[in-house]
Amino acid sequence: MYTGPHGTVTGSSLRNDYDPPRFDRHGCRLAAAAPATGHLLSSGGEPYLKAKLQGSRLRLTETERRRLAVLAHPLGRKRLQDVATLVTPDTLLRWYRRLIAQKFDGSMQRRPLGRPRVIEEIEQLVVQMAEENATWGYRRIQEALANLGHRIDAITVRNILRRHHMELAPQRRKAGMSWAQFLKLHWDVLAATDFFTVEGATWHGLVTYYVLVVMELATCRVQIASITPHPTAAFMQQCTRQLTDPCEGFLLGKRYLMRDRDTKFTLAFDGLLKASGVEPILLPPRSPNLNAHCERFVRSIKEEALAQMVMLGERALYYAIHQYLTHYHTERNHQGLANQLIAREAA
Repeated sequence: MYTGPHGTVTGSSLRNDYDPPRFDRHGCRLAAAAPATGHLLSSGGEPYLKAKLQGSRLRLTETERRRLAVLAHPLGRKRLQDVATLVTPDTLLRWYRRLIAQKFDGSMQRRPLGRPRVIEEIEQLVVQMAEENATWGYRRIQEALANLGHRIDAITVRNILRRHHMELAPQRRKAGMSWAQFLKLHWDVLAATDFFTVEGATWHGLVTYYVLVVMELATCRVQIASITPHPTAAFMQQCTRQLTDPCEGFLLGKRYLMRDRDTKFTLAFDGLLKASGVEPILLPPRSPNLNAHCERFVRSIKEEALAQMVMLGERALYYAIHQYLTHYHTERNHQGLANQLIAREAA
């Protein structure tokens, strides 16, 4: 037996008035008549939702909102004032209007207006050509794309460059060559050098050893020029002669050597490099990212080897470094080389 605001309903009367359930297109059950809907909304749905809330704020799912909206619509606003207690009648009716609006919402089937956009692959090609060729204008890029089988209008090329905030060809030409472009154009004739230090334990206490590293950027091949606790001008000149040796020098075929502004790189060091046909490139102050390949090697050798050992003198340091170089060239994969080995044949 149920006692509500509109009288008492017994279980027998509910069974006699039973109507088979009906469902709408959303899978929500439809009530057969207003009294049965009112009873479900007030006595069936409310205890379930109140038990679910447990005193917390009311948060209904979209399925629960649709179900309540379908149940509430046949009652009307006046009847809902007496029946609905979980939410206001206006909320229930708003949910129902939203349910109707979703039925006739065709925004997902609309076609975009205007011509279709250029596919992403062609747009990336346009940007890449403009970045790598500062002298190329719209027509030149359009012709290069036609050679690859992509036919688009020159105005489309212009619009793509504008979307990516790229200047016209004359302005790009005035900006000069970027550092990335310089590296790509001179990749095979570029080398880089840098110092790093290692503390060694000797009978006289801790001694700082200076290690001179030279790297071939195209292949990531590394050579340790020398190790010394006293990097004097004579030491640097001897290292330069070894690196530029006409028979077995590491810098054979190289035209540029990038270095930082360390005072250990003396004028005599630069003079010997120029005399052998290698131009030293002096990097800006406090710019380790411009010599990132050497910096990354220094970090690798320290983290993977030198930081794990105590160096007992120069001979131990020399042995550890050269053992790591063997691993570095023949066993270690390098991301800069597509995870390949440097000396595959030696492996």
